[in-house]
Amino acid sequence: MSKILGKVYTENDADLKYVKDKNIAVLGYGSQGRAWVLNLMDSGLNVKLGLEREGNSWKKAMEDGVKPMKTEEALKDADIVIFLVPDMVQRKIYSEKVRPVIKPGMDLVFAHGFNIHYKLIQPPENVDVYMAAPKAPGPSVREFFVKGGGVPVLVGVHQDYSGQALNKALAIAKGLGATKAGVLETSFKEETETDLMGEQLDLVGGLTAMLRATFQTIVDLGYRPEMAYFEAINEMKLITDQIYEKGLSGMLRAVSDTAKYGGLTVGPYVINEDVKKRMKEKAERIKSGKFADEWIEEFDEGSKNLNSLIDDLDNSLEEQVGRELREIVLRGRPKK
Repeated sequence: MSKILGKVYTENDADLKYVKDKNIAVLGYGSQGRAWVLNLMDSGLNVKLGLEREGNSWKKAMEDGVKPMKTEEALKDADIVIFLVPDMVQRKIYSEKVRPVIKPGMDLVFAHGFNIHYKLIQPPENVDVYMAAPKAPGPSVREFFVKGGGVPVLVGVHQDYSGQALNKALAIAKGLGATKAGVLETSFKEETETDLMGEQLDLVGGLTAMLRATFQTIVDLGYRPEMAYFEAINEMKLITDQIYEKGLSGMLRAVSDTAKYGGLTVGPYVINEDVKKRMKEKAERIKSGKFADEWIEEFDEGSKNLNSLIDDLDNSLEEQVGRELREIVLRGRPKK
């Protein structure tokens, strides 16, 4: 086993017996919710799906052969409550629906630590609070399970009233299929802060800004927008697919020598020490809780700034070009 990774839990390290006879209420049927409900049910666990209203999620669940019910009904006699509604909705669901029915020994389970770590949800001391965080989108969690595999999951314990919280977290992870791949242990603090750092500095924030800046640089130098889009944005998928399968060095071995040399010599000039210093400043805002405070205030005021930023992106040249080019790309894709 790796000398760098900590303990990796696999099939023999987890036992469904810790949750087998429990009544499980899953709240939410979005990307993750659907995968969790179907996987846990297929693993033989007692699952009820609780939804706030009879909308698209309700209809989708019915199509999947799942009988949804109102949140209050799903919570009746629940031993384990799994929060899979969006982060910023969880505190309202908790305060209005879950908190009034909490009983000693109940389990509260999360797929992301935001609400617990930043104390938006503060459970009583006589319950277990733990996390199982799949490191893949919901459709992949389901697809891998159906094919006999699983995606990696992070587990963490915030409160261990029963003394069995970790065992139950591992059991839930096994029910999702994760022990076929591997389960790693973390904390709510570590999972939350590193997740936000990855999103902001790289995956959503840094990457989007870099793609847009590269596109604009090429256009400003007199090249056609469609060429700039293909080279600066569209081909990103080719690179990320290689990284996903083979790692950074594997990706480099897959591209041309010209790309290797240009990338390795110019990359550190673009992402230099000044950039890394600013990255650290924003990472510290996450650690201090300042970002969470800012985001909670933004959400509570209607997300006006967020919506404006998305509108600006929607109306940008790169998005206009991208929409037209995607029609061409999709038109040529072979039919399944």
